[in-house]
Amino acid sequence: MMHKLLTGLLAAVVLFGAFDVLSGKPDFRYRDQVAVLMYHHVHDTDESSSTITSRLFRDQLTYLQKQGYHFISLREFQSFHEGGAVPDKAVLVTFDDGYESFYQYAYPILKELDIPSVNFVVTKELADPKAASIPALSAEEIREMLGHKPEMFDFQCHSDNLHYKDEDRAALTNPLGTEGGVSYAERILSDTKACARKLDELYGKDRATFAYAYPFGIYTKASEELITEGGIRYAFTIVNEMATRGSKPLEIPRINAGNPKIQPEHLHKQIMLRVQRAQ
Repeated sequence: MMHKLLTGLLAAVVLFGAFDVLSGKPDFRYRDQVAVLMYHHVHDTDESSSTITSRLFRDQLTYLQKQGYHFISLREFQSFHEGGAVPDKAVLVTFDDGYESFYQYAYPILKELDIPSVNFVVTKELADPKAASIPALSAEEIREMLGHKPEMFDFQCHSDNLHYKDEDRAALTNPLGTEGGVSYAERILSDTKACARKLDELYGKDRATFAYAYPFGIYTKASEELITEGGIRYAFTIVNEMATRGSKPLEIPRINAGNPKIQPEHLHKQIMLRVQRAQ
């Protein structure tokens, strides 16, 4: 019985780090895991279930900093998944959709707090950012943010022109029908390559685009294979779990932080609950 108790205690120490022996309270230091946070729209007048104010966004990030979390970049996450080390309580901040509100509201806060992030962009909007239902990032804004610090602000694929549903079926995963005689496989592959090419042109590098966030979080094995053929190595889902080295590279989970009801303390608790499930 005593042996089992000691074994359980040692396992808990590995998961959370040092314990306060007198109080029995853990300091909640998880290791070799990353809480990948998902946001969409930071705006001070727009309202939706995926829109938070700049004040709440700042409060979430500063609260996590005070709780001892360490924010990492996408490149550091890639290194971690390939066997590298990350700090205890590692966090990766991600945004979907490439809204201009990121530049207006989130970017100044991230820059001030020195927190890296990655934004998954729908690249067809680059042609006319203001024409989108919610204004999108422009090429000039992305270039400016890329120039702030090397690899601190990253921009990756959310498809080129597949961020829509046809009769409730996501375009990325809908194999039915053809467009102009183009097969499903050709359509997904060409879209992925177009997205990567447009972003690589902004980076000014031969190949800077390697990550993808599935539109609406919907994916299939077929779509995984096709985006991989298009050059994608990591893809992010909306599965509400912690990311570990054991996470499939094309099925990286994320924790939703972008709902206006998620106060800083609640976000901290969400992460802690998922750390326990991940082990």
